[in-house]
Amino acid sequence: MARILIVDDSPTEVFQMRKALEAGGFEVDTAADGAEAIRKVQAERPDLILMDIVMPGMDGFRATRQLSKDPDTRAIPIIVITGKEGESDRVWAMRQGAVDVLVKPVSPERLRERAQAALLPG
Repeated sequence: MARILIVDDSPTEVFQMRKALEAGGFEVDTAADGAEAIRKVQAERPDLILMDIVMPGMDGFRATRQLSKDPDTRAIPIIVITGKEGESDRVWAMRQGAVDVLVKPVSPERLRERAQAALLPG
């Protein structure tokens, strides 16, 4: 069973994503900001990270950049999930190390589909 870390400061968003992913057979953990995410990733090594952008403290861009540059965590795929629809945000997320970008709201089916795709080798 793949382990996914959801990084988002919205309890509502976390609840919806957790429900969708657990229904798909994934094991889910959460973090409320980028700094907590980095601590959890370093300690627990999830298989996939779902990263919000706008959060208090360390934002998702900075956390994604830090995790993707660290030799111990750079192999863990990160999907940025954001409320921002701008192309510049998508491009910037990919430049920070994200493998995919989804715009909120994301349907449960699409979330599971994109998570599964990110977990495939190669």
